[in-house]
Amino acid sequence: MSRKAFQRLTLDDRRRSLMEATLACVARDGLHGATVRRITEEAGVTVGLVRHYFGSKDELVKNAYAYLIGQLTSQASESSRQCEGGPEAQLGHFLRANMTRPNLSERNVSLWATFIGRVRYDTYFAEIHREGYREFLTVLETLIEPVLAAHGLPHGAAVCKRHAIALNGLIDGLWMEGSLNSGLYNQAMLPDLAIESGERLLGLPPGTLSQAPTLQEEQRQISCVTPE
Repeated sequence: MSRKAFQRLTLDDRRRSLMEATLACVARDGLHGATVRRITEEAGVTVGLVRHYFGSKDELVKNAYAYLIGQLTSQASESSRQCEGGPEAQLGHFLRANMTRPNLSERNVSLWATFIGRVRYDTYFAEIHREGYREFLTVLETLIEPVLAAHGLPHGAAVCKRHAIALNGLIDGLWMEGSLNSGLYNQAMLPDLAIESGERLLGLPPGTLSQAPTLQEEQRQISCVTPE
């Protein structure tokens, strides 16, 4: 990175660059192998910026973990927001996004497994985990409620929370095993499997969520429309 390009980076750009470089190094070299020097070389910045923005490698790693968890939720949420369909389509998009790239990847689940081991004995990591879990459940509850209401099913706060916890368990299980790609099945089946299982968990008629077009299908449809 040239000095001129470096000077154009904002504070958020520099922090994000360091966190993304940290994740790249942890995925490649492990927590102990991800030294400050390797991280800054990966990011193309000076070693002093770690001290300036984070104070220490430990604080940088904690922030990188929070960044990873936030990205996984926001990427799936963005997919549902981009959907122009109704609540069923939005929930369908959210489920699909968790079962496809970039969320579904061996790198992501390996990073998650590396960090989750610290949750048991590090209160900071435990708090990040709780906040990430709470945010994911909130997103699910928000997506689930209008779907249940539209189909005349109970949709109070307590009901939606129970459904969100169950659906989160389904997503986590498929995400972890699917990302590791053991070769026991084709990863391509995961989006439909998540949707079909989600419909059963929520008590929805078969096909309610699977009829929602994927984001790729919507983009193809748009590209096929020629202006008059």
